[in-house]
Amino acid sequence: MQALLVQRFGRIERAATEWRRPEWVLVQGVIGARTKSEVSNAATDRLLKRYGSWEGVAEAPLEELQAELATQTYPNIAAERLKASLTALIERRGSVDLSHLAEMETLPAMRWLEQLPGTGRKIAAGVMNASTLDRRAIVLDGHHTRILQRMGLVPPKASTDRAFEAIMPVMPEEWTGADFDEHHLLMKKLGQTFCRPAAPDCANCLALSLCKTGAERVGQG
Repeated sequence: MQALLVQRFGRIERAATEWRRPEWVLVQGVIGARTKSEVSNAATDRLLKRYGSWEGVAEAPLEELQAELATQTYPNIAAERLKASLTALIERRGSVDLSHLAEMETLPAMRWLEQLPGTGRKIAAGVMNASTLDRRAIVLDGHHTRILQRMGLVPPKASTDRAFEAIMPVMPEEWTGADFDEHHLLMKKLGQTFCRPAAPDCANCLALSLCKTGAERVGQG
C-alpha cells in the first residue's frame, strides 16, 4: 500500500526543524475538529504569539478564546475544550509541560494524554508521533479510518481506538516514527481524492486491487 501511495502522491517528508513540541501538537489537535490542518496550524501559532505561553492561553477568558478561534469549524467548542485541557494539564503538571512523556512507553503515554479533556486516541497518537517525541504511533483521522474499514482491515463501525488496536500490530517493524507520519499523510490524501466519504472513485483508485469494498463496487458496476 505504501509503495502505491508514494508512486501516486510522491514522498511527504518533514525536516527535523519542522517537528513541533508535544504541547503545540496537543493544542492543534484539541482545536482542530473538522478543520483543515493548515487553518488549525495558523490558529495554534496565533494563540501562542498573542498570549506568549500556553499558560497564558489557559488563563484567557473563554469569550476571548472563542473570538481568537473564529477560523475553526466549531470555535466555541474548540475554545471550551482547549481551556479545559490546558487547565487540567496545569493541575496535573504545574504548567503546560509534556516533557515527562519522553520517559514513558508510547501506549501508557497515550493513555495518560487521553485523561485530558477533549483528548482522544487520534490526538494522543498525534502528540506522540507528529512531534519531537517522534514515536511509532499511527494517527487515524476520519479519512484513514474510513479507508481501513472499506479495505476490510478493521470492522465497518470500528471506533478510532478499535482501529488503532487492530492496525498497529501489523505496521512494518522497520518503520520509524517519521514513516508512520508519512503513511498517515498519504492515506489522508487518498481519502481526500479517491476514497471520499460519498461517491468514492473506486474504479480509478490506486488501492483497488487491495480493497474489498472497491472490488465489490467495481464488480457490480
